[in-house]
Amino acid sequence: MFKEAMYSTKFADMHQSCPCCGQSFEPEPGYYYGAMYVSFAFNVAIFLVSLFILYQFVEEVTMAMMMGIVVVVVVGFLPVIFRLSRSLWINIFIRYEGPCGEIPKKLHE
Repeated sequence: MFKEAMYSTKFADMHQSCPCCGQSFEPEPGYYYGAMYVSFAFNVAIFLVSLFILYQFVEEVTMAMMMGIVVVVVVGFLPVIFRLSRSLWINIFIRYEGPCGEIPKKLHE
């Protein structure tokens, strides 16, 4: 789906369509707005796990400590969360058909 390596400056660049089957990766304008909700769920999970870990190792958790940990973790995992949320979102609506050699190429205008 993505053109560049995960931890490059262009981690968000996507191919127009699948090089294998020809499936468009943006079926309609604004298609990936829903992926923001998936990303939000991942970020909430990161917040909760970070809070749990802090409570296990620190006697008193301050708001600054929590915000610092969450910002560092979320920014560090930004390319992973971005790609995972987009991949999950497209897989909700478009069925995976198998490896390249087993599927016919789609013809799109």
